[in-house]
Amino acid sequence: MSQAGVTMNSRLIHESSPPGTATPAANDASTAIAPAVDLGDPRLFIHRELSQLQFNIRVLDQALDERTPLLERLKFLLIFSRNMDEFFEIRVAGLKGQVALDHELIGPDGIPPKRALALISEIAHRQIERQYAILNERILPELAAQGIRIVRRQQWTQKQKLWVRRHFRAEVAPLVTPIGLDPTHPFPLLVNKSLNFIVRLDGVDAFGRDSGLAVVPAPRVLPRLIQMPADICEGGDNYVLLSSIIHAHVDELFPGMDVLGCYQFRLTRNADLTLDPEDVEDLALALRGELYSRRFGDAVRLEVADNCPRDLAEHLLRQFGLAESELYEVNGPVNLARLFRIASHVNYPRLQYPPFTPALPKELRHTEDLFQVIGRQDVLLLHPYESFAPVVDLLRQASTDPQVLTIKQTLYRTNANSEIVDALVDAARAGKEVTAVVELRARFDEESNLSLASRLQQAGAMVIYGVVGIKTHAKMMLIQRREGSELVRYAHLGTGNYHSGNARLYTDYSLLTSDEALCEDVHKLFSELTGMGTVLHMKKLLHAPFTLKPRLLEMIAGEAAHAAAGRPARIILKLNALTEPNVIRALYQASIAGVQVDLIVRGICSLRPGIEGVSENIRVRSIIGRFLEHSRVYWFANDGEPRLYLSSADLMERNLDRRVETAFPIEGKRMQQRIHEALQLCLADNVGASLLQADGEYLRPPPAAGEPVRDMQAELLERICGATTGH
Repeated sequence: MSQAGVTMNSRLIHESSPPGTATPAANDASTAIAPAVDLGDPRLFIHRELSQLQFNIRVLDQALDERTPLLERLKFLLIFSRNMDEFFEIRVAGLKGQVALDHELIGPDGIPPKRALALISEIAHRQIERQYAILNERILPELAAQGIRIVRRQQWTQKQKLWVRRHFRAEVAPLVTPIGLDPTHPFPLLVNKSLNFIVRLDGVDAFGRDSGLAVVPAPRVLPRLIQMPADICEGGDNYVLLSSIIHAHVDELFPGMDVLGCYQFRLTRNADLTLDPEDVEDLALALRGELYSRRFGDAVRLEVADNCPRDLAEHLLRQFGLAESELYEVNGPVNLARLFRIASHVNYPRLQYPPFTPALPKELRHTEDLFQVIGRQDVLLLHPYESFAPVVDLLRQASTDPQVLTIKQTLYRTNANSEIVDALVDAARAGKEVTAVVELRARFDEESNLSLASRLQQAGAMVIYGVVGIKTHAKMMLIQRREGSELVRYAHLGTGNYHSGNARLYTDYSLLTSDEALCEDVHKLFSELTGMGTVLHMKKLLHAPFTLKPRLLEMIAGEAAHAAAGRPARIILKLNALTEPNVIRALYQASIAGVQVDLIVRGICSLRPGIEGVSENIRVRSIIGRFLEHSRVYWFANDGEPRLYLSSADLMERNLDRRVETAFPIEGKRMQQRIHEALQLCLADNVGASLLQADGEYLRPPPAAGEPVRDMQAELLERICGATTGH
């Protein structure tokens, strides 16, 4: 048994039960497992939502890493807030919906939704309390020492008080609509995640009302963080919170009444969209209606200031139909994500990551004709270390090239005014046949995608919304060009979205190719998306929901067969998430056969590594750093002839069974070597890497004595861009 191995006969294996909590019966590993391991045993699986919480905790941990510049540490703390907002809006809301409808779906881990919600509440309360402690005890004092301050009410000087009062009267009060609570003014319907105040009053108003309570919604058009003028401060950058301004002058909103207390609160609602494909005749029209309702979904969480009296907090819980476990009392602003204005400040370069310039491969540095280069050889780009500009430039060149006849592209996440959409619009206006497969249901980008679809249609492009009930998540572009008497195809395939901003923040691969077989496969996939017919045979491309999962399972089984025959066998998978039960069972079988499996899974991982006799040959690491590790890579040793695929798909049920996804082979030895070296850097990283344990917890061990510090992202920045990292 390896040191990391855990014997299931002698130790409880339950990520879902943090220290000090009861263990659900489904995860009780006290009974012995038969020698022939049941790979359907619930103890072998980590609950999806609990694993996602662990990822959010790893993001929060970055706020404590002294090697990271201070403003970047603040960003990680605020990203934790955004992640938790979405977690409650989607994942917790989904579990609550199952419980409410008495339709509880139990996954491979065996934990029912009601139990999962209890565990989530316990962990989330603990981590959100920790988040505010980090903010108040570490981040804000360190920022103040650098001249960046959020000035609290009790710290205002006389000059600052006068300025705040003028600002309130001129900019805030005219936009505020206080709402007294009485039989004719019931509790207002509040927008998801909006900032509000519950106010306790004494006295009788002009109409004889004396309910004693009012709600003050903060105007959504106002910034939550306001910079004070330099001439009333003692140097540096000084900010005041909108909540503080309203607190200080709330009495002016209720003339003649005594304000006994004012307490901020925020309500999180279910923000998932529910569209029944069988009832939708016009997807775009139906989606527009759903986007409005997203703002007013069922309540899932209430955040209040920790000085809010218990009776008021309970009153709010009753109004929203929430339980005590869904109340979060916080020591600071309830809408922390609004502090991104400080985190993105441009005047403090020493407190931020050093800038860098993405590199260009040498074959693209001195060329104006991308078709000529790609016609000679495939071009592999690793973003953000290498520029995303060649992808945009290829599309731009195609939009003006008289020899280009057609352009087809999938769009999942981008922007209606992006360079990509600009080029497609130009191409359509120039008379080229432009087809865009726009995924309207890309979560939280639906509104943007509706806008870009409308813009493309107005330019004359053919816009397709993909397949009803199945999201189009594949990232691909196909250009057909007349060259002499032939039609030549050029393709772009990627692991990330067509979003130039994300390409500076996410690590992703792009392949620019004119490979005939691969381009023919891309053409066939577009035909499947836009037309109707049976599944088309493809020579190189794997695509979900048809061939991708079966082929992956075959390749995993192939490595197991090599190991069983005594041949070297290894699998390396780099993913954002791993939850698909059949894939997990196949990896367990490979491990049992002796295959060495390395999984680089940034986010959710439902597989338990290190279980003796099952997964002791599997190691799982998550890397969180300056860039979001977004690329998906599947590598199989294949008895000395490696198989390597890049993919748009994580290994989740939704990706493999309910989405259009692609996995495309990388066949050139030089490109394979480049990707394999990057994978090896991931496996050597001891700075941003956390290691998943069998109990579902992650450890971030420091480098051993004498072990060199290895920061994968810093090394790639230096190696590819020649950039220093500031560490």
